Amino acid sequence: MAHTKAQGAANRTVNVEGKRLGIKRYAGEMVNAGTIIVRQKGTKFHPGINAKMGRDFTIFASESGTVSYRGMTGHHRGQKYIDIKVAETKAKKAAKKPAKVTPRKVVAKKPPVKKAAPKKVPAKKTTAKK
Repeated sequence: MAHTKAQGAANRTVNVEGKRLGIKRYAGEMVNAGTIIVRQKGTKFHPGINAKMGRDFTIFASESGTVSYRGMTGHHRGQKYIDIKVAETKAKKAAKKPAKVTPRKVVAKKPPVKKAAPKKVPAKKTTAKK
C-alpha cells in the first residue's frame, strides 16, 4: 500500500471567477431608470411596479424612484417582488391639478342662411335647315 496519495487530482483544479450575483440596490435607495437592482439566476425576485426583467433574470428600474421589496400572499406566497415607487415632483403635481375653468358667455347661434339656387338659363333651340 502506498504511503502517499496520488498527486494527479491537483492538476485538474480550476479556479472559476464569481459571477457577481446578488442585490445591488436595497430598499429605500433612490435609483434612476435603467439602474440594475438585482443580478440573479432564475426568479428568486420578480419585477413589480416600474421594474422589468432582462433576459438573464436581471431586474432593473424602468422609472426613477425609490426601491421597495414586498412579499406576496395567497397563491403567490413565497414570491418576492421589487417595486420602484416614483416620487411626485412639484412639476408633476402642478400638471395633475386641473386648470381653472372660466365660464363662457352664451352666444345665441344664428340660424343657417339658405343659399339661393343658381338660376338656370334656358338653352337656345337651334333649327336645322334642309
